Amino acid sequence: MANRWAGVTVDCIDVERVSSFWSVLLDRPPGPSMPGWVYLGHRDDPQPRLVFQPVTEPNQGKVRLHLDVVVDDIEQGIAQVVSLGGSPTGERHEYDEGVVVVMSDPEGHEFCLAQYY
Repeated sequence: MANRWAGVTVDCIDVERVSSFWSVLLDRPPGPSMPGWVYLGHRDDPQPRLVFQPVTEPNQGKVRLHLDVVVDDIEQGIAQVVSLGGSPTGERHEYDEGVVVVMSDPEGHEFCLAQYY
C-alpha cells in the first residue's frame, strides 16, 4: 500500500479571509472545494493542498503543527505578511544557516518565515 501526504487542514472562523491570506502569500489559487470550505490547489498537485475548514470556535492556545514558509528576504517577507493581515509574534531565531521569524495569520495560526543563507 502506498501512502502519500495529501494536504493540511486549517480550522478557521472566516474561511474566506484566512484562505485569501494564504493564497496570496503562497501564490496558490483556490481549486475545487466543498461548499463553505476552500482548498488551495488540486488533489493531484505535486504539493499538498491547504484546506480551510469552517469552525465556530476561535483558536485557543498554541497549535503544535505549523507551516514553514521560505522567503528570499526576511524583512520583505515580514512586510508582506503584515500587509495581508498577519502579524509578527516577536519571536525570532538567528542560526548559522539563516533566520526564522514566527508569524501569525489573520486568525492567529502561527507559522515560520525562514530565510536561508
